[in-house]
Amino acid sequence: MFEGFARKRIKTSGAEIALVQGGSGSPMLLLHGYPQNHIIWHKVAPRIARDFTLVIPDLRGYGDSSKPPTDADHLPYSKRAMALDMVEVMSALGFNQFDIVGHDRGARVTYRLALDHQERVRRVAVLDVIPTIEQFERADRYAARAFYHWYFLAQPAPFPETLIGKDPDYFFEHVIQSLRGSDTFSPEAMEAYRKSFRDPEVIHASCEDYRAGITCDCKFDEADRAAGHKLTMPLLALWGARGRRGASLLDIWKLWATDVRGEGLDCGHFIPEEAPDALTQHLLSFFVELS
Repeated sequence: MFEGFARKRIKTSGAEIALVQGGSGSPMLLLHGYPQNHIIWHKVAPRIARDFTLVIPDLRGYGDSSKPPTDADHLPYSKRAMALDMVEVMSALGFNQFDIVGHDRGARVTYRLALDHQERVRRVAVLDVIPTIEQFERADRYAARAFYHWYFLAQPAPFPETLIGKDPDYFFEHVIQSLRGSDTFSPEAMEAYRKSFRDPEVIHASCEDYRAGITCDCKFDEADRAAGHKLTMPLLALWGARGRRGASLLDIWKLWATDVRGEGLDCGHFIPEEAPDALTQHLLSFFVELS
């Protein structure tokens, strides 16, 4: 996977970020979600790399990136802190402005980065999410059951860490099975995910990600919403049509951005691995046509 891509480590003000870089053209940042790492992009990256220089990191706390110590407010795992990592990574690589595609937790870093550093971002694509505060406020009992892990992982340490750590492979497989719409994951990718997720530091850091989500991330969203801050760059929203959302996803994003388009794809939650052809087509249409 990622043949021809260079592997790098870049120290930021709060972490050390592992990444792969490859391709040619204008810079594009690809951000993964839970419970995975940069490998989720392995089917899409070789195709997009023909038109873009791709930077594909592990977010702090995931994969081979560092796992900084947390604090009582979970701020080291806030999307604001993760977004600053990415801004500093791109600066270190010489990229002042760039496009971003984020999936799941990575999409939450994507819109936070675009809100906090609008001058750095040209265009964004968010995959299978709505803003974090909207997710919590709009959840009903069916959503709570489907996305129980949001609430489980956010419980105080070491409760979820202890339970997951008893059988991390089982928990990882359960999360994947409950959210995917098809069995299209490559054996190599799945084994890499399992190996990473067995690390107790990854388990703890990913729980901190969700603790930040239900606390400080919501506070940051609330502050931006109250102040009327919106994304002004073009935004593409795509979602798995076999999952939980419909056209209302676009209506929600229009509350947060001024230039929104998108649609559902025939897949489950893990779009980059379940629908790589359709995703590639949409991304190239969006980013290349707006170049």
